[in-house]
Amino acid sequence: MLKKIKQLTVTFIAALTLAVPVMMPAMVHADAITDGVCGGVNAATDANSNGAADSSCANDTTNGNSSISKIIRTVINIFSLIIGAVAVIMIIYGGFKYITSGGNDGNVSGAKNTILYAVIGLVVVALAQVIVRYVLTQAKV
Repeated sequence: MLKKIKQLTVTFIAALTLAVPVMMPAMVHADAITDGVCGGVNAATDANSNGAADSSCANDTTNGNSSISKIIRTVINIFSLIIGAVAVIMIIYGGFKYITSGGNDGNVSGAKNTILYAVIGLVVVALAQVIVRYVLTQAKV
């Protein structure tokens, strides 16, 4: 049973690894569309006498959102999504192990450890998101 779950997890991670490069062109294309729309808004704002710009189309360099920063955020978001999904699956698996332990102390402690480590993984992913966003805003990469 455990061997089958490990094999399923490895298959899932391999599928995500293969799917990410396929999805990247769509994300890049969406970014290009946003840049084109914002370019038109900024050009129209420059021609306008009041100079008020739409805040969603502000110049990227003034907000510290360079292309390197966008790439780093995208990579961190993808990794966080994958790790978060695996952690949730492991919490469910730990709960299943806990339910089916039958009162055996070794199985119960193994199930509790699985749940504990999965929750710790979720906390680490959340803190990584916070730290990366803080560093990117302070460094203005």
